[in-house]
Amino acid sequence: MPGLVNALLIVAVVALVIVRQFRAQAISTDRRWWLVPVVLAVLALREPGTVDAHHPTASVLLLAAELLIGLATGAGWAWTSRMWREPDGVVWSRSTKASVAVWILGIALRAGLFGLGVLLGVHQDSSALLLALAGTLLVRSGILLWRAQSLPTAVAPAAAYGDAMPRPAWKERV
Repeated sequence: MPGLVNALLIVAVVALVIVRQFRAQAISTDRRWWLVPVVLAVLALREPGTVDAHHPTASVLLLAAELLIGLATGAGWAWTSRMWREPDGVVWSRSTKASVAVWILGIALRAGLFGLGVLLGVHQDSSALLLALAGTLLVRSGILLWRAQSLPTAVAPAAAYGDAMPRPAWKERV
């Protein structure tokens, strides 16, 4: 894909993720939670300009740093999300103000890496950012799923009088 299409895809995915993160969302354990990150990674890796041919070492180091920042952002985002289990057993998640701080820090670090790459003269393609975004989403989803499975089961509401009580075999006198 051309760089403009990658950039638009990145902006669209980030906007969707940021908007959706502050709404409570049910976490389903039977979904293919890894599918979107894998598709993003495949789209990023099929581009030939991921590593700069003129500065391969610096380019690979910048890409590795970008991936580490993406993985750390995903982990921080997952651990700062609030999770709870409803009485019906459904697990819900919603990001907190600390999640915003994680996102701001991750974006600032990525901007710093981009600036470092410009100073070093390394050509940086948007596929590195797309790959880091895939890592962010994959780590976040995996940690949320793990946290959802480790949440204690909700206590069922107390039964009302007469619920689930055996009926007497004979009629009692009043």
